[in-house]
Amino acid sequence: MGLKSTIEWTESTWNPVTGCTKISQGCKLCYAERMAERLQAMGQANYRKGFQLTLQPQMLELPLRWKRPQRIFVNSMSDLFHEGVPLEYIQSVFDIMCRADWHHFQVLTKRADRLAELDASLKWADNIWMGVSIENSDHVDRINDLRRTRAGVKFLSLEPLLGPLPGLNLRGIDWVIVGGESGPGARPIQENWVLDLRDQCRKARVAFFFKQWGGQNKKKTGRLLAGRTWDEMPKRS
Repeated sequence: MGLKSTIEWTESTWNPVTGCTKISQGCKLCYAERMAERLQAMGQANYRKGFQLTLQPQMLELPLRWKRPQRIFVNSMSDLFHEGVPLEYIQSVFDIMCRADWHHFQVLTKRADRLAELDASLKWADNIWMGVSIENSDHVDRINDLRRTRAGVKFLSLEPLLGPLPGLNLRGIDWVIVGGESGPGARPIQENWVLDLRDQCRKARVAFFFKQWGGQNKKKTGRLLAGRTWDEMPKRS
């Protein structure tokens, strides 16, 4: 699917792969899994296998047909660097991103080790932003794997933030997104965790984006932090 997105830090989504498997604590209440199940029940063709990992080659060239430049979140319903996605297919996705150079593509993975492993086999371009997702201190090593890549813009998605992340090494990082978990059973976020991350970003001169407090009703809890919204974007955008 390629859709206008309600995700605050992007504009559209593009899913050349759908489905995934859980690998860490942040996956427990996966929003994409819930959405895939709803889409399957609605009869959406790309989700006839539900949340089972599925390549969607018919979606590969979709961004080439979008003529208005926009920020595109790649695989909002999957993880491009899942071990079940062949290198050749990942390279096809990167080829499309390079060709559609009027867009900015935002790729996000929890499988940072595979990202680092495949980096030399991928064709990077300035319009490809690469990020890793980190939910707590157990997974800060993903930052080092991201730093090893040749991506021109590197970012962190600290969502759902499940614990404090003091003393992050933000060297070489261009952007940090922070957000609480939302939906049924959402695990709580603490304000002091977020304020500390904002201050770390200020000190390191890294763009800071606060996405949401989350909870059962994320519209009600909103996204104000210290009395304002924080929508900073990478300087190289």
